[in-house]
Amino acid sequence: MQKTVLGIETTCDETAAAVVSLDEEGVGQIRANEVLSQIAEHAAYGGVVPEIAARAHVEVLDRLIARALEKAGTGFQDLDGIAVAAGPGLIGGVLVGLVTAKTLALVTRKPLLAVNHLEAHALTARLTDGIAFPYLLLLVSGGHTQLVAVRGVGDYVRLGSTIDDAIGEAFDKAAKLLGLGYPGGPEVERMAEVGDPERFALPRPMIGRREADFSLSGLKTALRIEAEKIAPLAERDVADLCASFQAAVVDVVVDRARVALRGFSGLAGRPTALVAAGGVAANGAVRRALASLAGEAGLGFVAPPLPLCGDNGAMIAWAGLERLRLGLVDDLTAPARPRWPLAADPARAAVPAG
Repeated sequence: MQKTVLGIETTCDETAAAVVSLDEEGVGQIRANEVLSQIAEHAAYGGVVPEIAARAHVEVLDRLIARALEKAGTGFQDLDGIAVAAGPGLIGGVLVGLVTAKTLALVTRKPLLAVNHLEAHALTARLTDGIAFPYLLLLVSGGHTQLVAVRGVGDYVRLGSTIDDAIGEAFDKAAKLLGLGYPGGPEVERMAEVGDPERFALPRPMIGRREADFSLSGLKTALRIEAEKIAPLAERDVADLCASFQAAVVDVVVDRARVALRGFSGLAGRPTALVAAGGVAANGAVRRALASLAGEAGLGFVAPPLPLCGDNGAMIAWAGLERLRLGLVDDLTAPARPRWPLAADPARAAVPAG
């Protein structure tokens, strides 16, 4: 019997609502996926302003939910659950979505599914590609950079994470340093496409370490030093700095993922795939490098279509469906959680050398 869930996402600067169905064979179908970005509202500030974000969610969420239901050709009576991102994220935005979902669940008497936003990213590959557990996940979303063994719904082991900046933060800070627009990641990638990645010898932090952790602060500092040496910057300088910076990030990502692959089997057996998820997974250079690494390891590589890399309601609805079919529902006391680790106890066992 088909099950259908409404998904609501308001953790940062996208307001989103989606309707996703799951058939008897476990195949998901996105029936509607409405996303309204707040980039224009935050661009003047060079980053997300929490108060502005929360107010924007309040103004449009009801309309987006109605639009998603209409596009899906369904009503509240046809739903089997209401899923919502209950964290992690900006607390004001999280509360907007969670209160709305609780109200809908109460009025319609449908199950509430309080979803971890990071888990939703982690499970998106199962919606888009139907891959089986276990798989190795590079999760690069907002302030999060993690390599995770995904063993099942709610069963995650962190193999590595960042000890300072997340990759997305590093891209945004690099863009700001070089006078590029917001959001920074796509701007750095755009400039890198026409730049020389070998002009500047930037460091590759953590490469060769036995644990699959990341560190980006030193790379960011090195970029600043190189930029200051040749200031004022011409457009060619900016392009070459972006290309050199992106190449360094890609090298680090591949090395860290290779280390995580070596340590994976002892925790979860052979992975079915290498998966990338989150906003930085939209970066073409990162995707190509990880696809090559997966090929070397005899694995498939999966990254969601670009619209599903960023925050969206479809991934929330799908995570809700994954939990619903396991009977993992929540009551109306489910809290808003500005911090909510995906894997609370990282694995720190030494990774075999070689």
